[in-house]
Amino acid sequence: MPPGPLKVCLVSDIYYPHPGGISEHIYHLAQHLRQRGHTVKILTADYGDNKGYDHPDIFRVGRAIPVPANKSTGMITIGRNLSEEIKGILDRERFDVIHMHGPIAPTLPFLVLLHSQATNVATFHAAHEDSTGYALFGPILQGYFEKLHGLIAVSPVARDSIAKYFPGDYRLIPNGIDTARFHLGIEPLEKFEDGSPTILFVGRLESRKGIRHLLQAFPYVWERIPKVRLVVVGPGKARTLYRYLTNSQVRERILFEGLVPAKDLPRYYASCDVFCSPATGQESFGIVLLEAMACGKALVASDIPGYRCVVTHGEDGMLVPPRSPKRLAVMLSKVLSDKALRERLGAQGRRKAEQYSWSRIAQQVEEYYLDVMARRGR
Repeated sequence: MPPGPLKVCLVSDIYYPHPGGISEHIYHLAQHLRQRGHTVKILTADYGDNKGYDHPDIFRVGRAIPVPANKSTGMITIGRNLSEEIKGILDRERFDVIHMHGPIAPTLPFLVLLHSQATNVATFHAAHEDSTGYALFGPILQGYFEKLHGLIAVSPVARDSIAKYFPGDYRLIPNGIDTARFHLGIEPLEKFEDGSPTILFVGRLESRKGIRHLLQAFPYVWERIPKVRLVVVGPGKARTLYRYLTNSQVRERILFEGLVPAKDLPRYYASCDVFCSPATGQESFGIVLLEAMACGKALVASDIPGYRCVVTHGEDGMLVPPRSPKRLAVMLSKVLSDKALRERLGAQGRRKAEQYSWSRIAQQVEEYYLDVMARRGR
């Protein structure tokens, strides 16, 4: 018998318009939980210019400010009377489940937990080897952790990263993929339909995403395949990377597209022959890998723990050691030169991606909510 409708609040400092995997995760989880009959609100920070992401089901509080975190840029929420504002929202809405996304830290989820009377669940997305913050402030944050009734990790890597500081019974529920948005048969972008073999990168242009290693590898690929093209999609200091990490011979074959409209992103995947994600580490899962796989594209990615959760080397993708431009170039050249290999990897990848459809993932999350609530006698 299906469960009665729940009233759920998804909480995170990070949400649109800030791009990235957590924003994607929260958006799709909310959509699919609603399709299953639940009422879902999102509590997040105000980014100032929210670019069309304001909605009656989104509560924005305080102000988001960027902070360096895990070799990337995270966000924290600050504001006058922030705690009182959050308490007012929770008292008025009376949620059944409050579902936090993000680290254990004195940020927005922390303040929500201070005032929550609901069943509290947290999903941990990050992968890291060590955390100075957790090592120093673990005893202070322990009280926060103890208010969580349910623990989710998106991968074994994410689970192990957090569990060595905060042991617990973590449920593994992976990220999902919108298999209706990313699928076979999407029309490529006309500007790329000139027959040039195309490598695609999608991600923020920051060190841990490994873009510099791909730029260093590209000239070696170009020597073997002179018509090859590299398309780079994502926000960041593209021109600086372009100037210092590429030589004049290949610059015209590298296109920095910046942050593209969401509606166009699937067409970028459809326009490539090989998708490449050369991340150096601190990746817990790899949503971009699933996006490429869902579009039936062969992929070459770094052999890091978070990516091994998604890709089986030689079956649905090819993995190479991180920070190895020449080995990356060799593998890219091999895949670009072998149509049969590309087609086999793409077909296997699509089958793998279907296992991560958001309809399946939302059902797992719903079942976990009910398990946790039953244990609490709710």
